[in-house]
Amino acid sequence: MNTKLLAADFRPTSFRWEVEGPVATVTLSRPERKNPLTFESYTELRDTFRQLQFATDVKIVVLTGEGGNFCSGGDVHDIIGPLVELRERKQMDELLAFTRMTGDLVKAIRGCPQPVIAAIDGACVGAGAILAMSSDLRLGTARSKVAFLFTGRSMGGEEAERWGFYNRLVEPDALQEEARKLAFDLAAGPTFAHFMTKKCLHQEWAMGVDEAIEAEAQAQAICMQTEDFARAYHAFAAKERPVFQGN
Repeated sequence: MNTKLLAADFRPTSFRWEVEGPVATVTLSRPERKNPLTFESYTELRDTFRQLQFATDVKIVVLTGEGGNFCSGGDVHDIIGPLVELRERKQMDELLAFTRMTGDLVKAIRGCPQPVIAAIDGACVGAGAILAMSSDLRLGTARSKVAFLFTGRSMGGEEAERWGFYNRLVEPDALQEEARKLAFDLAAGPTFAHFMTKKCLHQEWAMGVDEAIEAEAQAQAICMQTEDFARAYHAFAAKERPVFQGN
């Protein structure tokens, strides 16, 4: 297994992959069908987020969709139809392999060290809503529609913000630029500490309070050994803006 990769060398074919300095952008790019997922895009997304742990040149990831929509879920023709055929052939093993793969994508997004920002407009439905939920931060628009397909009801952007699904609403025309700005702001920060924070938030779901407090103490002690910890102090003492380097 590679221990170091350059993000510019990633070559996915089922979605757009762009790298600008420390920020990588994943764009679901089937706008004519509101960017649904396919077997291929599920696999490539999972593998890409897994590989990101070795891409030390990437500090932040933006996940978005093309053409005014985020993701309409699993493609009815390319995924749901074939799954019905598997069901009719009683191939439970292959059905289980697929559902496990969808969970592996969530685990890959949660497991990659880089914070993931979802920029959401339009449809954010089913598996698309799960992709958004797997991300660390979510920017949305008032016109977006979020649905998990349990009741058939969708949430508009303002309701989704009230429920805490969105961190912030922005105008549709400003969505991509606001996500980019947030990504670069985070990338200019103490990124090692960002990685540690994401890891702590993920691990502490399964901890009791005492274990979580101890994990936080250990994480803080680790972060205190970084150069960025000293840079922050010296900049504050000198009344200057710190210039973090992520180490």
